[in-house]
Amino acid sequence: MNTNFDLIIIGSGPGGYVAAIRASQLGMKVVVVEKAELGGICLNWGCIPTKALLKSAQVFEYLKHSEDYGITTSDPKVDFTAIVKRSRDVAGGMSRGIQFLFRKNKIEHVNGFAKLTHDKKIEVTAPDGNNTMYSAPHIIIATGARARELPNLKIDGNKIIGYRKAMTLEKLPEQMVVVGSGAIGSEFAYFYQSLGTKVTLIEFMPNLVPLEDEEISKQLLRNFKKQGMNIKLESTVENVSVTDDKCHVSIKTKTGIENIETDIVLSAVGITPNTENIGLESAGVKTDKGRISVDEFYKTNVLGIYAIGDVLPTPALAHVASAEGIICVEKIAGKNTQPLNYDNIPGCTYCQPEIASVGLTEKSAKEKGIEIKVGRFPFSASGKACAAGTKDGFVKVIFDAKYGEWLGAHMIGANVTEMIAEVVVARNLETTGHEIIKSIHPHPTMSEAIMEAVADAYGEVIHL
Repeated sequence: MNTNFDLIIIGSGPGGYVAAIRASQLGMKVVVVEKAELGGICLNWGCIPTKALLKSAQVFEYLKHSEDYGITTSDPKVDFTAIVKRSRDVAGGMSRGIQFLFRKNKIEHVNGFAKLTHDKKIEVTAPDGNNTMYSAPHIIIATGARARELPNLKIDGNKIIGYRKAMTLEKLPEQMVVVGSGAIGSEFAYFYQSLGTKVTLIEFMPNLVPLEDEEISKQLLRNFKKQGMNIKLESTVENVSVTDDKCHVSIKTKTGIENIETDIVLSAVGITPNTENIGLESAGVKTDKGRISVDEFYKTNVLGIYAIGDVLPTPALAHVASAEGIICVEKIAGKNTQPLNYDNIPGCTYCQPEIASVGLTEKSAKEKGIEIKVGRFPFSASGKACAAGTKDGFVKVIFDAKYGEWLGAHMIGANVTEMIAEVVVARNLETTGHEIIKSIHPHPTMSEAIMEAVADAYGEVIHL
């Protein structure tokens, strides 16, 4: 194999593989170095397999409530092994899809651990221990991230686990403590609670999904409690001891110390970038608090070395990494590309009800001193939601009262992750609220709630 390329990409996650394909489209000779499966964490151990698990939980929820739809079923049972197998099969199929895309776009793939050298080359250690040097005028670091560990919550992979092990447990636990209610924690809490595990969800902040609008957080809290979940807000895990195959969890709450016995503790307290031992120091690449420093087109301080995705201090989201990768290689190719607008990045959480948001929350808009118009539309007033039996949740929109700028949108309900793109596109085009009101939305659909919420902000709502 030739070891000289136009572009070397370290990591094949949604940042790396997308950058590779776009670079190949632009005529570059590309090699991607990956130490594990093609597709990275997102495709193999993150976004895709978790959504497969969540779909199984949703189907089980439908079966348990089938009489609400006029259908009688026998007592449904969970085959946890089959659920996990389906998730792994979905991930495996997607990984093979990346292999196909690499062949189609004539992208070389090297299996091994890549490390930068002082002379801006890449040393790759193969699984058999052999080392090979690769060179290119351009190198993109896209090594992603892993689960973060708290000092008093060390992951042992058996009783105290991270998200990866949570996808492949051998059996359904009777009880589980989930630490952290961000997207990962909330999704796994919903998944296991739905299948019959008694879940305790612990959050350090005053609200669940603390980055979301407070009204969204309160709605999720109501739904999780309705599902039977035990919620501990403004609480921290002080200690976990494992004896007799049980975890004894000491929790510091607002009212004192509580002790819970559980089968599994899932740590979902964020991620840590994979920037250690990849030669950043040897190559002279600057970092800040473990994350790589780059400019608006993802150049590091070292000529010819770039970084994208979760190794940066930007939102750790697959679609962000993909966008960064495309911008990076288009700039390398001399295209007239524009920097990414990080103020218009959608975020999604796939528990039930789903959460989707973009832009400013009501609180953050007020903190900026902006006079705002706020509109809301509950799904209980939506014909489609009522017909589907998914009336929980609402759409909330925020506009600048003076200039009409669409500052943010926040949704919680069924399928809202499929609806948020309308807002992202509208904000990108600087669409006004009145243009949304006058744009006909099909009836009956969940997406009508966006139009109705905007109409509510401007005093024109019809169905409230």
